[in-house]
Amino acid sequence: MNDIIETLKARLLFEDVTSPDIHDCLKSQRTVYAGFDPSSDSLGVGNLVTILALAHFQRCGHRIIALIGGATGMIGDPSGKSSERALLSAGEIEKNTAGIKRDLSRLLDFESTTATVRLVNNADWLGSISVLDFLRDTGKHFRMGAMLGKESVRGRMESEEGMSFTEFSYQILQAYDFLHLYDGDGCNVQIGGSDQWGNITAGVDLIRKLRGVEAYGLTFPLVCDAAGVKFGKTEGNTVFLSSEKTSVYDFYQFFFRVEDADVIRFLKIFTFVPVEEIDALAGSLKAAPEKREAQKRLAEEVTRMVHGEEGLGIAQRTSAVLFGESMEGLHADDLRSIFADAPSTELAADRVLGADWPAVAAASGLCKSKGEARRLIQSGGFYVNNRRIEAVDASVTDSDIIDGSIIVLRSGKKNIRLVKIA
Repeated sequence: MNDIIETLKARLLFEDVTSPDIHDCLKSQRTVYAGFDPSSDSLGVGNLVTILALAHFQRCGHRIIALIGGATGMIGDPSGKSSERALLSAGEIEKNTAGIKRDLSRLLDFESTTATVRLVNNADWLGSISVLDFLRDTGKHFRMGAMLGKESVRGRMESEEGMSFTEFSYQILQAYDFLHLYDGDGCNVQIGGSDQWGNITAGVDLIRKLRGVEAYGLTFPLVCDAAGVKFGKTEGNTVFLSSEKTSVYDFYQFFFRVEDADVIRFLKIFTFVPVEEIDALAGSLKAAPEKREAQKRLAEEVTRMVHGEEGLGIAQRTSAVLFGESMEGLHADDLRSIFADAPSTELAADRVLGADWPAVAAASGLCKSKGEARRLIQSGGFYVNNRRIEAVDASVTDSDIIDGSIIVLRSGKKNIRLVKIA
């Protein structure tokens, strides 16, 4: 069995463990779990750190469990938060849980015959426990001093906002999850980001007290860029794994735009590219940074992993479109995403179909007049869907309108105008 600890260290996915004995524990097959909070109907790219850590455990021969917090999501994990979250309704939690299940089902290897994957929802066991039973059987094993000493609690208690009892109880619920998975699946290892240390140690302590055995926790660093900004956001917006929330093009570009100072580190964390190949990419980055070979490999690997070969193909074709290459295979939604910042004009279909291009160019606002549009065509600088129009009297046909709703007009290299057909 491969040494998972050494693997995690090589991939920069190791920070701390609850006991050095975990090294011996992991020399044989174990069951390992990590949790995912259903605060949205899709996971963000920051969650890839946890997903890939689970995947490395599986590749090293361990069984893994991905837990979706359908019950604990009703409270919200206070770890790493400076203020209390707005509580979500049961319906919102259910919708978010379904979305996260879709994300995880795409990314974890459910076909493995040697190291299994299970998806579980803690609402299936926490939802049936009464408050009195929970306080009597579980709450009595937690001491206030230890709970108040957790970093996630202490920081909030010292803040102006403080912490509600609802959030304060979160660590007990997560500890019970660990106990439940130990009893039912023999799971004795929990992993998570460094901000989960307090929750993980609470579970380790509960299993020791109630079952008299040693369970283990392992954390990995929270990923930030070279400027210290938490990974996973662009211009203040979360980059999601679902293409319905973040287009495949924007997802690809997020990784392609990674700074030189971060890209080698991110290749280790977010891909399975062998370390030797990453070292070679580090050499090419140093020798010819303008080629962005490391960024291209990072964007390709992560996009392929999350969106498959088809999604990667769309992202690559989309990127090529911006450099004037063919739009073949792209749909109207793709083009709306690509040219989201470009000016657009809405025109009725009867003003467009059958009209000559100078008239459409003028009506769209790309050109000030038909005369200017004719001169643009004659000079070879007028493009429709990245195809040069050479005849001044050419007219619009159905084939020029992508999905019956979009035409992309371009003057020269950068002057873009979207025509939306009403």
